[in-house]
Amino acid sequence: MRPWHARLAGRVSLDGLNALAEEAGVRTASGCAVRFVPPAAADPYYEIKVFETGCVQTRPESLHDLFNALAWLAFPRTKARINAMHAAEIPREQGRRGRLRDLLTIFDEGGAIVCAPPQLAELVRSFRWKELFWERREETLRSMKLHVLGHAILEQALDPRQGITCKVIFAPEGADAGADPDLHAEAWLRALPPQATPRDMPPLPIFGYPGWLAASASADFYDDERYFRPLRAIK
Repeated sequence: MRPWHARLAGRVSLDGLNALAEEAGVRTASGCAVRFVPPAAADPYYEIKVFETGCVQTRPESLHDLFNALAWLAFPRTKARINAMHAAEIPREQGRRGRLRDLLTIFDEGGAIVCAPPQLAELVRSFRWKELFWERREETLRSMKLHVLGHAILEQALDPRQGITCKVIFAPEGADAGADPDLHAEAWLRALPPQATPRDMPPLPIFGYPGWLAASASADFYDDERYFRPLRAIK
């Protein structure tokens, strides 16, 4: 998202965000042009209204809303697919939110796309954090790229701390770090079965990525199971 934020040149406004969205041709899955508009009253059918009108309620002074707008610019296919799936599910739920929409919300707020070779992806899936971030540190730095979609995670990352964790999906096996994360995430969402739940996305403690926190320079940092939880601890 950094290039899009840079183009705002420090002047965050709805007009500025809308100019970027118009230039990029950002649209919902229904074909509506995405436009960032002032907030209105809370609405349980927010996602349906976005799908039907393209209007995304945004407070430009809110970092949370700003990162959401930047996510629409940086991951337009993925954001449109998340919105379309919400809009399709809401009428079916009869007022009881389902697990698929839980997954969509968690990915939207706290998700990331991991582009990495299969051997590193397997370390994430098996919660082998010290091996990933310390023992194979150079390989991880060289070969793993994390594309953070979740706007809540990006807001949290402005005040880095232990415990910041994403739920992740993976680019197809064999994809390199330069693969298009937006295309991969959209395809992954399209392929989800109706019974999908948040458990279909493994966690990744992104604060452990080498160099993000000064403490990551020590091997002992990765021994703290309060944060780097082993697979057996997740139920």
